[in-house]
Amino acid sequence: MQDVEQLDAVVLGAGVAGLYQLYQLREQGLDVKAFDAAGDVGGTWWWNRYPGARFDSEAYIYQYLFDEALYTDWSWSEKFPGQPEIERWLHYVTDRLDLRRDIRFDTRIVSAHYDDDRGRWTIRTDRGDVVDTQFFVTCGGMLSAPITNQFEGQDSFGGQLVYTSSYPAEGVDVAGKRVGVVGIGATGIQVIQTIAPDVGHLTVFARTPQYVLPMKNPSYGAEEQEHYKSRFAELRDTIPHTFSGFEYDFEHEWAACTPEQRREILEEIYADGSLKLWLAGFGEMFFSEEVSEEVSEFVRGKMRERLRDQRLIDVLVPTDYGFGTHRVPLERGYLEVYHQDNVDLVDCRANPIARIVPEGVELTDGTVVELDVIVLATGFDAGTGALTRIDIRGRDGRSLAEEWGRDIRTTMGLAKFGYPNLLTTAAPLAPSAALCNMTTCLQQQTEWITRAIRDLRVEGKSTIEPTEDGENAWVAHHEEVASATLVPRTVSWYMGSNVPGKPRRMLSYIGGVGAYRQLCDKEAADGYPAFTRT
Repeated sequence: MQDVEQLDAVVLGAGVAGLYQLYQLREQGLDVKAFDAAGDVGGTWWWNRYPGARFDSEAYIYQYLFDEALYTDWSWSEKFPGQPEIERWLHYVTDRLDLRRDIRFDTRIVSAHYDDDRGRWTIRTDRGDVVDTQFFVTCGGMLSAPITNQFEGQDSFGGQLVYTSSYPAEGVDVAGKRVGVVGIGATGIQVIQTIAPDVGHLTVFARTPQYVLPMKNPSYGAEEQEHYKSRFAELRDTIPHTFSGFEYDFEHEWAACTPEQRREILEEIYADGSLKLWLAGFGEMFFSEEVSEEVSEFVRGKMRERLRDQRLIDVLVPTDYGFGTHRVPLERGYLEVYHQDNVDLVDCRANPIARIVPEGVELTDGTVVELDVIVLATGFDAGTGALTRIDIRGRDGRSLAEEWGRDIRTTMGLAKFGYPNLLTTAAPLAPSAALCNMTTCLQQQTEWITRAIRDLRVEGKSTIEPTEDGENAWVAHHEEVASATLVPRTVSWYMGSNVPGKPRRMLSYIGGVGAYRQLCDKEAADGYPAFTRT
């Protein structure tokens, strides 16, 4: 008979959310283990080792804020550090909190079935583990289920084909080689600008043009480190209550400014070299087509000035959606790459990729681009994919993958009707599904989950599950807030548009991080009226 391990809680994932969730539940006295398919801690920052991977949140806000010493005893070397430094920081956190002893690495959870009679979950892994647990807390991330095998003939390629989402830890030798990069989202942009100086020839396969903002990334010495560390209390008290979970917030009202003042403000914020233009410019650009067009044209103008060549402008500068309604990448010299003699740009809207052949990439018109290395930066099944790729079954054997395949619904992104004691982070219909500085939102969600479990235990109860009415009310609120904006009009992964057959719904709550926190806090303070607790 197979041994069954008894636990109070299982945490899926050992990234930013999973590490903090494990710490909190262990501090509460629960017997808890975390499971991760990766070889070590880090989540996103373990898997995404591609050239150029780095923060686009300022390092000093992408940190845990529950412990000042944990915060100040780590020093960042620059404003937007790269992946190796980020990974070292997560190791520092893990070792400082002594978390490693309760994490199972190289272990993928493949199924989680709820037993109605016992009120407990049976968790199975790809290593044959069977775990019986009261709570199943998912911290699998919102961008952790890569889209793969989307091109016919991938296995036939004679060179090296890699995904940015699982880039080899030892790297890929691109020096002097013919390299193709497929995709110009945030990840593709980082790869392109980083490898362009080293390759023999670079071919970029571009489909959806992106609004981009230049990144300013100053180094941090002792003086800069001391300055941001001295702001710990200010940041702790401010960041969780802003619209985006960043330190800055919307300060300007479009209607109150003259055209000259608007331009001055846009220029000033653009020069900041951060995401401030997107997340702390003019909030009206999310609601007003007129404001959206003016801000969008401002960014287009900046991009056109740098590109100069009309064909590049036609392919790389967006015109069919508004700035900020799609993920906004930061870049460093990305646009200038296209002026290099050894760089070609393929417009995949006019001439899509037909298939991959042994020699390289074949386009719809029959052209074959011969390559030695293909880098696929082709995105994720965002928000839902981390959980739908696991066989999760709730009451009466209902399947989460099947339910989300019909309609993507949650209660505050924290739980799902029909799945008792399944508590979720970075799930759909919460800001953490896209529109948030991730550590801000993931800290808030794990803290809410910790409180919900503590309250349950204090009251002598054993299960928590959203009511159907509670879930319907949250979905209706989410839709009302989303439909008031321009974001749902954009074809993007924000709407699930990049996954064929995925139900169309805005994945992220756009009512604001601070407002969402208030709603979550009120739900707990009022005794969890949207939930059944038994």
